[in-house]
Amino acid sequence: MSQTFRVDLRGIVDLLSHHLYTSPQVYARELLQNAVDAITARRTGDTHADATHAHTTHAGDTADAAPRIAIASSDTTGDGSLTISDNGIGLSEAQVHELLATIGRSSKRDDLGFARHEFMGQFGIGLLSCFMVSDAIEVTTRRTGEPTVLWHGFSDGAYAVELAPADRQREETGTTVTLRPRPGCEHLLTRRAVTGLVEHYGARLPYPITVDGEPVTGGPAPWDRPEDETEAARRARLEAYCEEVFGFAPFDVIDVATAEAGLRGVAFVLPMPANPAVPAAHRVYLKQMLLSEGAERLLPEWAFFVRCVVDTTELRPTASREALYEDSLLEATRDTLGDRLRGWLVRLSRQEPARLRAFLRVHHLGVKALALHDDDMLRLVAEFWPMETNVGPLTLAEFGERYGLLRFTPLLDEFRQLAPVAAAQGLAVLNAGYVYDAEIIDRLASADRTLEVEQLRAADLTTHLQRLDAADEQAIAPFLAVADRVLDRLGCDLLVRSFEPSGLPALYLLDEDTAFQLDVRGTREQVDDTWSAILGSFQSATAPRPRLVLNHRNPLARQVLALADPELQTMCLEGLYAQALLLGHHPLRPADTAALNQSFLGLIGRAVAGGAR
Repeated sequence: MSQTFRVDLRGIVDLLSHHLYTSPQVYARELLQNAVDAITARRTGDTHADATHAHTTHAGDTADAAPRIAIASSDTTGDGSLTISDNGIGLSEAQVHELLATIGRSSKRDDLGFARHEFMGQFGIGLLSCFMVSDAIEVTTRRTGEPTVLWHGFSDGAYAVELAPADRQREETGTTVTLRPRPGCEHLLTRRAVTGLVEHYGARLPYPITVDGEPVTGGPAPWDRPEDETEAARRARLEAYCEEVFGFAPFDVIDVATAEAGLRGVAFVLPMPANPAVPAAHRVYLKQMLLSEGAERLLPEWAFFVRCVVDTTELRPTASREALYEDSLLEATRDTLGDRLRGWLVRLSRQEPARLRAFLRVHHLGVKALALHDDDMLRLVAEFWPMETNVGPLTLAEFGERYGLLRFTPLLDEFRQLAPVAAAQGLAVLNAGYVYDAEIIDRLASADRTLEVEQLRAADLTTHLQRLDAADEQAIAPFLAVADRVLDRLGCDLLVRSFEPSGLPALYLLDEDTAFQLDVRGTREQVDDTWSAILGSFQSATAPRPRLVLNHRNPLARQVLALADPELQTMCLEGLYAQALLLGHHPLRPADTAALNQSFLGLIGRAVAGGAR
C-alpha cells in the first residue's frame, strides 16, 4: 500500500541547482555514479543482503550476471521521460526510506554497504540533483530476495513509497530511475543530449552503457597501452589525444603515477609559455568517471607548464564532485607528481641537453621558481640557462668559470645603465633584474661557499672609473663651483672622471636606496602636513644623492668643462643632465623636464642670437 510523506526539499533543490553544481547537465553524471556504485556493490559482495536472501533469488538474480547500464532517452520512451536502469545491488523498502528519505545520510550508507572507498557518490544527494531537470522522479528497485519497491519523489517535497503491483515487478535485482522533465529542460533528456553527456562523463567507466540500445564507450584510458602497440605509436596516439582535449601538440609526454592516491595518468608539457598567475587546469577522473576538466592544484604551483589527464581511486572529491578536496593525501600526491616532473627535467639535462635548452627557452620561469627550493634544479639552471650579461649570453657556470666571480646588478634599469660603461672598464656584469635571477644567484652562493659573488650598484661603479690628475682637477675647479649650484637645485651631485666609452659624455648613477629616498622626498612635497610627517620617518637626513658623472675623455664634456660663461655653463650642464637621465631610462620629474626645456630653449636662443649677428 502506498504511503505519502513530505519533506522540505525546496531549499535543497535551490542549493543544488544554484550553489553546489555548475550546470544541470551533471544530473547525467549523478545517475551514472549511482548505477556504477550499485553494480560495484553487487559484484564486490554486499554483506547485508545477498548472502542472507540467497535462498529466495529470482530468475536473473545470479551474482555473476554481466553488469550493464541501459538508458532510454525521451526519443525512445515516447512520453518525454528518461529512464536509466542497472542490474546492481538494488534496495529494499526499508533501505529506500533510509537512503532516499534521509537524503543520503552517510551513517545509513555505512549500514547499507555503500560507504566503502569503491563507491563514488551519495545516492540520495545524487538523486536529488535530478530535480534540476525534472519535477518528478520515480525509482523502481529490487534487492535480492526482496519485492520490488516504487519510490515517487516530487520537487515540492512530497514523496511516496509502495510495493510495486504485479505488473511493475522487476525480474532481476537492480534499479530503474525515471525522470519527467521540468519545463525548459526537455532538451536535456533527448538522445543527442544524453549520448553527449554519457560520452563526456562516463565513456571511461568499466561497465557497458547503452543509450537507446546503442553502446556508448570511449575505449580504454589514454594512458593504457595495448600489448601490440609500439612506443612510437603510443606517443603519436597520446599527442593526438592532447591536441583533441587541450588544443596543443605537447613538447613532451610524461607518464605519472602514485600508488598512495591510486593515481595513473599522463602529463603533457606545453609547447608555448604559460601564465604562472593563471592556475593550471587538469582533467581528472575519479574511479574512471570524469570529475573535472578544470581541476586545479593537482601539481605544485611551479609546474604551470604542464597539463595532466589522470584517474584516481583514493583522492576525495568536494561535495559537488567537480573538484578535488584539499587534504593531506592531495598534498602528498602533489609532492609525488612534482618529484616525477623534476626527475624528467634532470633526465633531459643528462640525456638530451639540446631539448632541455629548448624547453628552458619556453618555460624558464617555472624551472627557476623550482630552483629556489631544489638543489638539482638549481644546478640545472646554473649549467643550462643562459643569462643576459654585458659580454653576451652566458650561463652562470660559464660566467663563473670565465671571470672567477658572479658580479651582478639586481635591477634591470641599473643593468641597462651600467652595462656598457662596466664593459668598457673590463668589468663583466650579469643582469639579475629578471624574475628569480637575483634570488638564484644568492642561493647558488649559499650552496657553494667557494663561489665568489659581488653585487654591482650604481654608486660602486665610480670606484672603477679613473680619477683626473691634479692639473686637470685644478683646471675644472671654476666650472665645479657653478655646477654645484645648478645640480643642487636638482638634488644631484657632480663627479668628473675619465672612462670608456669615450663617446658617452655623461652618466647618471642612481642606486635603489637613493631612488627610494628620492621617491619619499617627492611624495612629501605633494601631500599634506600629516602624511608628510609620517613619510619623514622613512627619510634619512644623510641619504646619499644621485651622481652626474661627466666623462673627461668625451670631447663635448671637455668643451663644457672649459666654458667660462656661467649662463652657457648652466644651460649645457642642464642639457647633459637631461640626456644622462634619458640614456639611463630614468623617469623625468617636473624639475627635470623644466631643466631640459630651459637648456634646450636657452641654447637655441644663444644660437639664433649668434647667427643674427
